[in-house]
Amino acid sequence: MIENENYLKEKLGIGTTFDVGVRKLSILNKELQIYFVNGLCDIQYIIELLKELMFLDATEKQNLRVREQIENRLTHVQVERVNNLDEATDQMLSGLIFILIEGETEALVIDVRSYPGRGPEEPDTERVVRGARDGYTENIILNTALTRRRIRDERLRHEILQVGVRSKTDVCIGYIDGIADSNIVEKVKKELENINIDGITMADKVVEEFIVKQGLNPFPLVRYSERPDVTATHLLEGHVVIYVDTSPSVIILPTTFFHHVQHAEEFRQAPLVGTFLRWVRFSGMLFALLILPLWLLLVMQPDLLPEVLDFIGPDETTNVPVFAQIFIAEVGIELLRMAAIHTPSPLATALGLVAALLIGEIAIQVGLFIPEVILYVALGAIGTFATPSYELGIALKIARLVLLLIVFIFKAPGLIIGCTLLLLFIANMKPLDTPYLWPFLPFYPKAFLDIVLRLSVPIKKKRPTIVNPQNPNKQPVN
Repeated sequence: MIENENYLKEKLGIGTTFDVGVRKLSILNKELQIYFVNGLCDIQYIIELLKELMFLDATEKQNLRVREQIENRLTHVQVERVNNLDEATDQMLSGLIFILIEGETEALVIDVRSYPGRGPEEPDTERVVRGARDGYTENIILNTALTRRRIRDERLRHEILQVGVRSKTDVCIGYIDGIADSNIVEKVKKELENINIDGITMADKVVEEFIVKQGLNPFPLVRYSERPDVTATHLLEGHVVIYVDTSPSVIILPTTFFHHVQHAEEFRQAPLVGTFLRWVRFSGMLFALLILPLWLLLVMQPDLLPEVLDFIGPDETTNVPVFAQIFIAEVGIELLRMAAIHTPSPLATALGLVAALLIGEIAIQVGLFIPEVILYVALGAIGTFATPSYELGIALKIARLVLLLIVFIFKAPGLIIGCTLLLLFIANMKPLDTPYLWPFLPFYPKAFLDIVLRLSVPIKKKRPTIVNPQNPNKQPVN
């Protein structure tokens, strides 16, 4: 017992670090040591356990089965035995407690976690007019419970492991046994087990970079979601999800480009309304990508304009080239977006007034911008903000800036070549061996129809083939 105590005192820094503690008791003439971390445990529950143990000492007589008597008095549903101090320590640092009993070779580990954090709230990035208002939090236990509440299938699996040599962050793989492709599940497990880093304090983003090897590619290769209903839908389709403790979002994989352009609002409305919303969103994204390069081309080569569109183009000129105006306005919009994120809520209105006055009025009056530049930059920004995936919106903005540069240098041939190269680049992407533009390339008519139209749920009897589901049928096929 003394050896264990000295080892743990040195390993955990007891007496140096204030939030790691030990409570010693004498129960039935046996010394007990209870190790815990302040702030991660439910202290009231630990007090109840102590009361039970003290009552045991006062009412029972010593016999040869001290450990069994103590274990039977631990009023908790999750109690396990551990014969390794390092394993018990890892459990304790996750919010559990462990009890050492004099003369015993096994520790008793009890789950009394109570992580500090907020309650489930609707995520700001995935709001809907109608639908559930709960969202994931930074608590991995709560997050898996929110998913389990929607899928009460005994085959739903939540396998947990720890990643990070020092952080030991809990990472959970979620999938439905019998639906998800076992090869994808094993591949994800292997990638997670091969992560060798001191810590993943940036949570799911670090995990993503290890799994999909994104490199300099700006396009998102996995889907993030903070909505349990979206996650449950993907699990039922055969996808695999990854929960990372301290992160309010989950990783969904494998995904394609078209997974990033879907929004829960489409499925909360009638099929026709959902289709209309989807087309409007697609139009906004197309605007975000092409409206500025195309307008710049028509300004540089007005002879390309048909007579019915001869009103397009600036009626006035300034000393600043149009391309420079567009570039400055694009950077300005991005700076305003970042400023809005970091501005305290009471000052947000003031920031909006300053932005409207400086960019909307004064910048035009002093001749820095022409009105058309502000108009088309605003249209591009609106299309970016209408993109459901924040990561995809930023990627489209980068692609737009590259197209602007190519059009400025090569004009009409540059726009054609730039769009072709962009399409080829996206078409050649295969995260986790999944074609990024499926079902457009390669072309699957039925699946592509489901992308273009928001079909009624009773019509969709099959799961997407792109995830290679073990059970392809959602509903009985007549």
